[in-house]
Amino acid sequence: MKPLILIFTLSVLMFSCKDAKGKELSAFEKNMQANNHPGKKLMETNCYVCHSPTASHEDRIGPPMVAIKKHYIDENTTKEEFIDAMQAWIKNPNKEDAKMFGAVKRFGVMPKQAFSEETIEQIADYMYDFDIDQPEWFEEHFNEEKGKHKGMGKGNGNGNGNGMKGKGVHQQQAQTNFEELPYGERGLKYALSTKAILGKNLMGTIQKEGTLEALEFCNTKAYPLTDSMATVYNAKIKRVSDKPRNKKNTANTEEVEYIKAFKTQLANNVEIEPLVKEEGEEVHVYSPIVTNTMCLQCHGKPNENIKPEILKTLTLLYPDDKAIGYSENQVRGIWNVSFSKN
Repeated sequence: MKPLILIFTLSVLMFSCKDAKGKELSAFEKNMQANNHPGKKLMETNCYVCHSPTASHEDRIGPPMVAIKKHYIDENTTKEEFIDAMQAWIKNPNKEDAKMFGAVKRFGVMPKQAFSEETIEQIADYMYDFDIDQPEWFEEHFNEEKGKHKGMGKGNGNGNGNGMKGKGVHQQQAQTNFEELPYGERGLKYALSTKAILGKNLMGTIQKEGTLEALEFCNTKAYPLTDSMATVYNAKIKRVSDKPRNKKNTANTEEVEYIKAFKTQLANNVEIEPLVKEEGEEVHVYSPIVTNTMCLQCHGKPNENIKPEILKTLTLLYPDDKAIGYSENQVRGIWNVSFSKN
């Protein structure tokens, strides 16, 4: 009798395990997995400077991340192959090994950056397994390009079956009038759009002329560009820091407290949301500026991340510079965006 009970129990356990393995995750469970994946935050912090899903087709400085996924993954690509391909490209970006010829022709070869293998692996792992936000214009553009190059080789596959429908917040925002957005999202949209314009010009300068010339851009053109975006959105847009490079960017007492709050949230791995403060008919939205690998060329540790010639120029341009000594994924300051409720 006991052997029969044991066999029955083992059978139930085997079928239960089989059912658990084959169980389809709900949309909520998939979303939770995606949000908790370390590669998501790493991608947003390190990659969206150039590969943002919110930038328009005209104002881009690099293809969106979803385009990279679609060009590198087809139905036969394993996760290991994709991760290896990303490791190889980021360690040695060059025209000869490029798979995205149109992107290289338009944007040039991406600058070589010092990402760790672990960071690249986590980003690639996330890209392979989960949907990635995509610009509103992307699907039509990709299908058009795919039609032009049909049958010309790899890179036109449909991914690994993960849908890539781009139904994240960035695409939703792109399809919505800014004034109709909740205050927090609206302010964040203004900040990210300004960041995209600054990033486009900064990276364009780095790619064409180098980091030294990019310092000159920051010194003379960052303010006018920010002001022009503020005019476009009929808003006030500021970047401030508790460790400013330019004295004009010094955070006031209230802004310093917000910076401290964002630093605490980041240290505790809390998902950071914009802070919204309403004052009569005016709204202030605060969101963090977080460092990535690229930032460290000018904001990292002297003689470790910042080359001697860069440090020398920084000293000449900014004698009271405090904006150095950072590592990756640290709060360097905040965006302060204010606008009328009407």
